[in-house]
Amino acid sequence: MPLKKRLLLTCVCLALAACGGVDPNSPLGKRQAAFKEMLKVSEDLGGMLRGRIPYDESAFITGAGKLERLSREPWQHFPQVRDDERSKANPEVWQRQEQFQSMARDLEQATAALVQAATTPPLRRSELEPAMQTIEDSCEACHKAFRAY
Repeated sequence: MPLKKRLLLTCVCLALAACGGVDPNSPLGKRQAAFKEMLKVSEDLGGMLRGRIPYDESAFITGAGKLERLSREPWQHFPQVRDDERSKANPEVWQRQEQFQSMARDLEQATAALVQAATTPPLRRSELEPAMQTIEDSCEACHKAFRAY
């Protein structure tokens, strides 16, 4: 096959492969980005408390504040009806909106409690660990109810 045809075929294949992604400006793209950032921050905070990464009090305080802000983000990107079949959200999200929104508020309250526990240095693990566990439990409960695996 001539080089020009091979190059053209390669470009077409690459262009078609790129079409399958999620638009980062769509509601699905925005909520996926928010959830991914929440997971990263939460894993860092949990990692500090569990000794998987070095504990840094200043970074923990900053991370707790960031997680609290992020906890309010994804919910605004869930439209009234299911918007994208590629979503990993269970259709129950749209059928049981009241419970879904209640669980979202639970997470927001849990992250606010973590910020409260992290306001006065020196921080005490005895206060941080239960607050972080409440956040993790809140995430897990919502995933069990509303995420399609």
